Amino acid sequence: MRLVVLGSGTSFGVPQLGCRCPTCTSDDPKDRRTRVGAVVEDDDARLLIDTPPELRLQLLRADITAVDAVLYTHDHADHVHGIDDLRAISVRHGRLPLYGPPDALTRIVRRFPYIFDERIQPPPGTSKPELVPMPLEAGVEVDIAGISVVPLMFDHGSMSVYGYRLGRLGYVTDVKSVPAEAVARLRGVEVLVLNALFEREHPTHLSIPEAIDVARAVGARRTYLTHIPHRSRHADLLARLPAGIEPAWDGLTVTF
Repeated sequence: MRLVVLGSGTSFGVPQLGCRCPTCTSDDPKDRRTRVGAVVEDDDARLLIDTPPELRLQLLRADITAVDAVLYTHDHADHVHGIDDLRAISVRHGRLPLYGPPDALTRIVRRFPYIFDERIQPPPGTSKPELVPMPLEAGVEVDIAGISVVPLMFDHGSMSVYGYRLGRLGYVTDVKSVPAEAVARLRGVEVLVLNALFEREHPTHLSIPEAIDVARAVGARRTYLTHIPHRSRHADLLARLPAGIEPAWDGLTVTF
């Protein structure tokens, strides 16, 4: 199995517009963070997690030209608004299934009627993404393109989002807390990806200390923190994290 981190930044991205802080002006390429997304590969199967606004550039950088399906965690703009970039994939490879929380998929369908409303057809000689919503039930394991996927439900402020266990990988972003039952479902993963925002508490995301506690409870051999804001330089965060936990970065590839 292989994990490719397409983006590791917050909804603002890093550098953040108008900011001249040490991270935003850093010359370390690991401090340049696009919005959160990832690709998971196993044998010939390839799943995309979320469609962030920079998706086309992210996939080009990773030399990924096709995926078998998309897993959505939720429908916030920084996780969805690259959806039109799926057009190039579906035009070449056929209709693409979109999996995720039922309510999030419903809102995505309403937000992009030009994609999902069959009555809206592109003008001759043009195209639109060919996508099929496939709601998932939390806690119920499914096989997607040959990969075992377990959607897990988490709180993200006032809304619920999905994280995923994909075989020996756990992928959990944009969550405020990780309940004991989710920790139990994640135990045994070799690699865990987990959101971590600030040192202080935040109303909709895990803080860095909270993420460390979750990582220790799950016990993965390697944990990578994602959704990192411009307040944390990669090198500084890496230096203060415990062994086995490190910040992800755009382009990180992990094989296990």
